[in-house]
Amino acid sequence: IATARDVSTAKELRDLASRNPRITLEKLDLLDRAGIKTLAAKYRGRPIDVLLNNGGLLADMKAQQLGSLDYKQFEEVMAVNVYAPLAMAEAFQESVAASHQKKIVSMTSRSGVISLPGWRGPYFYRASKIGLNMITRVLADDLRDKGIVVATISPPPTETDMLRTLIGPENAARQAKPADVIAGLMKVIAGLTQSNSVEPTYVDGTKLPW
Repeated sequence: IATARDVSTAKELRDLASRNPRITLEKLDLLDRAGIKTLAAKYRGRPIDVLLNNGGLLADMKAQQLGSLDYKQFEEVMAVNVYAPLAMAEAFQESVAASHQKKIVSMTSRSGVISLPGWRGPYFYRASKIGLNMITRVLADDLRDKGIVVATISPPPTETDMLRTLIGPENAARQAKPADVIAGLMKVIAGLTQSNSVEPTYVDGTKLPW
């Protein structure tokens, strides 16, 4: 079950679904809390092995600089990167609990690791990843008795639209390719258990510090 804010414009996703009849496309905007609940109700009773929270918002870089901070954008970044994964977990927890793998996985970033050497990156985005790491930790405690594994995983810098915005197209083109990163992350997800998922897991299987 793959979601997009506008399925009609998600060409790559539609092309993938056209080649694989097992893929179902659904409209979902992570800023729409009611929409999250509606989609969860549609799939109530259907086991979902892995709930993958992959949606993320970087927002305008200039709006995250001292002197021009845009707090409305801060709220939107937090809504997409922190509140939405929590809302998704809450809405779909019973479907995950009814499955075989029982995993809720969210995409974090090394940008949200306080103890790593810092760089003057975007305030809103970095703060949101720290928030995501914490709600994942609390969710893991809340859902442990249901046998659910709650984890965060981190890709390396990857050639995506978000990274092109952050460092420019030429620099982004020198980073990891999506297909390679996806293969690594799938391997990490397959190996997640309640005992090894407390800390964020990097794409190569190593653990990231907090």
